[in-house]
Amino acid sequence: MLLRARHLLPISTPPIENGALRIRAGQIAEVGRWEDLRAVAEPGEEVVDLGEQTVLPGLINAHCHLDYTGMRGAILPPESFSAWIGRINALKRELTDDDYLRAIESGFAQCLQTGTTALVNIEAFPELMPRLATPPLRTWWCYELIDIRQRIATDDVIRGALSFFQHRTGWLGGFGLSPHAPYTASAELYRLARAAGRVHGMPVTTHLAESQEEQDMFLHACGPLHDFLRGLGRPMEDCGQGESALTQLQAKGALDADCLVAHLNLLTSRDESLLAPGAPLHGLSVVHCPSSHAYFRHPEFPAERLRALGANLCLGTDSLASAASLDLRAELRLFAARHPGQAPIELLELVTTHPATALRAGGRLGCLAPGAAADLLVLPLPSGGDPLEAAVHAVVPPSSVWVAGRKTWSAE
Repeated sequence: MLLRARHLLPISTPPIENGALRIRAGQIAEVGRWEDLRAVAEPGEEVVDLGEQTVLPGLINAHCHLDYTGMRGAILPPESFSAWIGRINALKRELTDDDYLRAIESGFAQCLQTGTTALVNIEAFPELMPRLATPPLRTWWCYELIDIRQRIATDDVIRGALSFFQHRTGWLGGFGLSPHAPYTASAELYRLARAAGRVHGMPVTTHLAESQEEQDMFLHACGPLHDFLRGLGRPMEDCGQGESALTQLQAKGALDADCLVAHLNLLTSRDESLLAPGAPLHGLSVVHCPSSHAYFRHPEFPAERLRALGANLCLGTDSLASAASLDLRAELRLFAARHPGQAPIELLELVTTHPATALRAGGRLGCLAPGAAADLLVLPLPSGGDPLEAAVHAVVPPSSVWVAGRKTWSAE
C-alpha cells in the first residue's frame, strides 16, 4: 500500500511536505516524497490519497489503568491521597468482572478515537484476560503485584503472574510486571519482578514518589498514608530512615534504569544524584500524567530538572478515576501550558519516541521510518503554519487511526 498525505511528521526526522509511506505486512517499508515513491510504484499496489491531512506516528500512552475507565467523575478531588485510596478501594469492591471487562473495552475505544495506538496498561485483574477479545491496539499488560500484608519469600507469585500471559498469540504489544508502589510492594517483590523482567525481556513499571504523603511516610514515618498502612499491618521498618523510596529501592537492588516509573513528582538531593549522568539510575524512564497530577493538586512536576538529569520523560493519562479523559493530545496541551517554552517536536516526543525507548522499541514504534510499525494518526489540521505546532495545539479529533497498517478507527 502507498499512502499519501499533505504532511508527514516522522518525529525522528524532519517533516515531509507532500509525503508518502509504503506499507508492507503492517510495517513501514519506505518514507519519502510522494513523487519519488509514486515513481517506483509496485505492480498492483493499492494507493490511498489522504488529501490535505497530516500523518504522524500513533501515540503511546506510557501509563494507564483501563480497569477503571468506568470511574470517570466517581471520586471528587480528595483532601488526601490516602482518602482517595480508600474511596477507590471501596468502589472496586462494588464492581463485577463484567464491569471491568466493559471498562477495558470502553478504554480501548476512547484511546483509539483520540489517536493512541499503543499503551502500557496496569492490569489489576489478570484473571479476566482469558475473557478478553483480541485488543484493537498495541497493549503492554503489566500485572499489578502487591504484598502489603504478606511478604513474598519465593517466586511463586511471579510464576503465577506469568501463567496469565501464556497463549496470547496474535495480541499486539506484550506483557510486563508492575510492583504497585513501594508502600504496597516489598523490596523483595521488586527484585523478583526485575529478575523475571530480565529473563523474559518484559518491562517492569511502578508508581513512585506520587504524593507528599508517600514522601512523608518514607522520610519521616508520619502522615495519613503512613498511619493508614500501619493500621493495615504493613511492616514499617523502611520508614523514618531519612531516605526516599527511590533511594531505598536502588540501594536494595530493586530498581534500575530499565524500569518505567510513573509520577516521580518529588525528588530529594540523594535521588537527583542517583539520576545524574554516570549514576545507577541515569536515563530512567519517568511517566508524568498531567491531568491526574492537577486533580490531586500535587506540587509542580519537576520536568525541567528531570530533563537536565537525563531522564527519559514520557506522558500518560493514568486512569479515569483521577483524570478527565484518555486523550493524550489533551495531556500534551496541559503539559505545554504548565511547562511553557518547549518546542512542538519536544512535546510530541513525550508521546512517541520517548515511550518507545522506555519499551525498548526505539525505531520500531513512535516514528515514521523504514522498519517501524505502521501505527498511524491522521489529523485534518488547518492549512498553513507549522504542522508540528498544529499537531500539538489544534483541538481537532483524528480523522482515522491505523494499527499495523490497518485502518482500525475512522471518524466517517
